[in-house]
Amino acid sequence: MPDLSQANVALLRSATAGFDHLFSNDIVSARTHFAGKEDPFHLMGLGVCAFLEAALGMEAGLMVEATRCLKLSEEGTRRQIKAAAARGTGGKYPPGLEWEIVNADAVVLLGFTQALGESYMGYLQCIAHSKFTKYVYKTVFPNGLDGYHTPSAGTPALSRNSSFFGRWTGAATLAPPSPGLQATFPDGPVEELIVSGTAFGGFLFIFLLSLNGFLGFKHDRKLALRALGVAAARQDVHSIFAGLVLMTYHGVVLLMSGYQADEAHIIRQYKAIVDKIEARYPTGALWILNRAKILRMSYDAEGAIRTLQEGLKPERPHSFAQADTLLVFELAWTLLAQRRYQEAAEMFIKITEINSWSHGTYYFIAAGCHVSLGDRTRARELFDAIPGLIDKRKISGKDLPTEVLIKKKLEFYRAKQKRSAAPDAHFVDCIQISPADVWNTHSRVSTSIAEAHIAEWSALAPGVSPTSPSTPSSSSASPTSPAYTLDTPDELALRALLLGVAHRTAGHWDTARAFLGDALARQGIRVSTWIPGVAGFEMAVLELKECEGRERETQEKAEGGIEVKVDGERNGNREAWVRALQKASALLDQAMRTTTGTTDLSSRLDSRVSMLRDEIALKGEIVGA
Repeated sequence: MPDLSQANVALLRSATAGFDHLFSNDIVSARTHFAGKEDPFHLMGLGVCAFLEAALGMEAGLMVEATRCLKLSEEGTRRQIKAAAARGTGGKYPPGLEWEIVNADAVVLLGFTQALGESYMGYLQCIAHSKFTKYVYKTVFPNGLDGYHTPSAGTPALSRNSSFFGRWTGAATLAPPSPGLQATFPDGPVEELIVSGTAFGGFLFIFLLSLNGFLGFKHDRKLALRALGVAAARQDVHSIFAGLVLMTYHGVVLLMSGYQADEAHIIRQYKAIVDKIEARYPTGALWILNRAKILRMSYDAEGAIRTLQEGLKPERPHSFAQADTLLVFELAWTLLAQRRYQEAAEMFIKITEINSWSHGTYYFIAAGCHVSLGDRTRARELFDAIPGLIDKRKISGKDLPTEVLIKKKLEFYRAKQKRSAAPDAHFVDCIQISPADVWNTHSRVSTSIAEAHIAEWSALAPGVSPTSPSTPSSSSASPTSPAYTLDTPDELALRALLLGVAHRTAGHWDTARAFLGDALARQGIRVSTWIPGVAGFEMAVLELKECEGRERETQEKAEGGIEVKVDGERNGNREAWVRALQKASALLDQAMRTTTGTTDLSSRLDSRVSMLRDEIALKGEIVGA
């Protein structure tokens, strides 16, 4: 057996109790529980507390404490590994394997800590540790992941042997698990740690590298997601962290990829993980956050707002300030998407009172909310505070990417005001498209909200072409003074982009395509150089959304007994999907050609394109394209 001395089992159970406090939103009790103990389990707990505070709150100062505790834990596990090897006890697993798992946890978290401090040494340290991953994976999962359940469907996980890492480990098969290879499930807390920890730690870093296609790991994502699902289905501490990683990933895909090949499946997986963890820790802010995200992504924004507001009530435990900040952050964005500008502005300002990251960004959005409300006096106060806030916040002496964009936008407004009939007035008077409305908040809203945006943007001078199906042709325009006219390619392209997205959300496919095409082709853009790339991406999403929408219409007619032909195929549209997937891929290529390393927020577009390409590939597999 592994090193199962009563003392070690007791330490593991004690540390688990500390993590229970952490997952229940009581980081003060968790830290108190971990403190004063020198074993690797409790030192790991202290390191995790500091790491989560630093990572969730973007608090660089806390990285020092996280590094200290994690290094002590890593050193302690190495001593335990040597001691277990010297004893040479036998059993189901090699002696000291549980300490190997905890050592890997410490190494990976140290790597992430250094990465958050913008050091590549952390990545290199984790890659160098990958020999451990191969050894432990083959030891714990000699037949791959077959037979191990995941939280989503309650069915065994089936592996594919198509990835670099899958070939390296020899871990996977394409066939279903044979009766003789069903998983042997853990029979104690240490065995549980070994199984869950191997599935989690062995694939977490591989998964994160795959998101950026780093060093050829791009195609390992499916195997890594499967392994994380196996870990999330277990009961020890690793299962909670695996669930958190998967929740974060599913939430990002739903928000950022624009289109999902099987959205219902993603939401089912997401919900199953949240249900499992929230049942154990109903007061944990991270699980409340993800419950709200599921509601928002399922078009129940009002339900999401209620969930977040309930989670922020004073009677709930609130010692984990960084986790609570995420609830405020999510609430602010959800309110903004619902055009509840006053409440959204209050929440964005509140973020600056409880978090130190980029106050300039939150002031910029809040100022935009007041522009949308018509309160330009308050908007002016917030705009005037932004330069000083940006100067205070640097990363390695550099402005944050969003703050670079904001500084350019403020200069753009000043230049526009100087061209106006009142050149000495404050630039807030010349803003026509609210800075609150230029973010990725328009895809998962109701048709009524999309059409409210369409009416506002279409009313700006000069008039729009084509005429929106959502807006009467007699809609009044804004004053035609240069200060109140969209008189630059940047502004016209931005309006076209926003109108394209809003019309797509409202289901007006042809009008959306016309506006997005305008934004993509618009010449002379000088400041908002990110627009053509984003327009190309949104056009790719449009091709997929339109095909999906027309397929749904066809199915509804077929269910009603109406014989329908789609692109020459009776009651089917495989060929339509083939064309849509090809068009979408070509548009993504075009979007990337319009973007360079100096384009604002180019890395964000890179990530979105990568995610959408994954969805296109999956849809191709589904339809046999």
